Amino acid sequence: MSDIIYRQATPEDAEKILAYIKKIGGETDNLTFGSEGFPITPEQEAKHIEGVRDDEKSVMIVAVKDGEVIGDASLSSMPRRMKHRAEFGISVVKDYWNQGIGGILTDMIISYAKEHGIEIINLEVRSDNKSAIHLYEKYGFKKCGTSPAFFKIGDEYVDFDLMYLDLR
Repeated sequence: MSDIIYRQATPEDAEKILAYIKKIGGETDNLTFGSEGFPITPEQEAKHIEGVRDDEKSVMIVAVKDGEVIGDASLSSMPRRMKHRAEFGISVVKDYWNQGIGGILTDMIISYAKEHGIEIINLEVRSDNKSAIHLYEKYGFKKCGTSPAFFKIGDEYVDFDLMYLDLR
C-alpha cells in the first residue's frame, strides 16, 4: 500500500473529508453517524480543520489514495484539568479494512501524542467490534470500563468499551 499518502488534513481537504464521512457512515454501524454524515458545510469543516491545526495538542491525519480520503485518525485535546489527555478517533473505508492502514494511523497518532506532551489517550469502541479492539490492544490500550446502551440503533442498544493508553 505504498501508494497511500498519510498527512495532516488541511482546510482544502474539507469537501473530500465530508464525502468520506458519508461513505464510511453508510458502511458500518460502528460510528456515531450514518450515511447522512455531518450536517455541516465544507466551509464549516474547513474552519474545524483550521482549529485542529491551531491546537498543538490536537491533530487530524488523513490517508489519501488517488486523491481520495480512505482513512482518518484524530486526536482531540481536552480542556483545563484534563489537558494531559486527548480523545482518539479513527476510521477506514471498508474496502481497505485489514490492510494495515489503521495500524499506521494509530502509530502516527501515538507518536504525535508523545511529541506533544499528551500523557493519556482515551477512546470508545463498540464492545462487539473485535477487530478494532484487537488493534487498540496491540498498541497497548487497556479497557477501563463499559458504557451500557452507548448507542441506540433502531430498537437495539449497543454497549461500548472505554479504553485508554497511558504514555506516562
